[in-house]
Amino acid sequence: MQTHTVFGSLADYTKGSIELVSGEARHYVFSNIFEVAARSKPYERVVVAKNMEYVQEVMRAEGVSPWFACGHDEFALCMDGDITVDFIKLKSPPDAGKGGAVLAGEPPDGRRMGYVKLKRGHQVLLDAGNAYRFSASRAGVLLQQTVLGDLSVQKWREICFT
Repeated sequence: MQTHTVFGSLADYTKGSIELVSGEARHYVFSNIFEVAARSKPYERVVVAKNMEYVQEVMRAEGVSPWFACGHDEFALCMDGDITVDFIKLKSPPDAGKGGAVLAGEPPDGRRMGYVKLKRGHQVLLDAGNAYRFSASRAGVLLQQTVLGDLSVQKWREICFT
């Protein structure tokens, strides 16, 4: 038996479905990250999964994002496209007790650290206390692990299927 894996993209994805093993359909919800990104503004941080204070956010990567920073580590996974992540070591990092990302200013005060280039399947650590900015010449999709914060957008009624 041969299995064929199909990867989704912003331009070409298939809506999935859910097959119940036990329980009732009303106890389960799911969304499609590519559909969420397709309906989102560039770099809008839409929450697609939540476990207590931790969240997975989907972002449509298109053009240049604002500078973000965080008082705790985050990571981002490129699900589609070619995305560059620029870094600045901040002179005044955000409070470690503040959950989620914050806007770091344009430009943030600090020393440039370099950049990382992401393609589908690549992930990058976004260290606490550093500012980061995404840029993409064509639309792509990022999945980011973080903590629920002021920039996290929750649209459960719009994005979830039951």
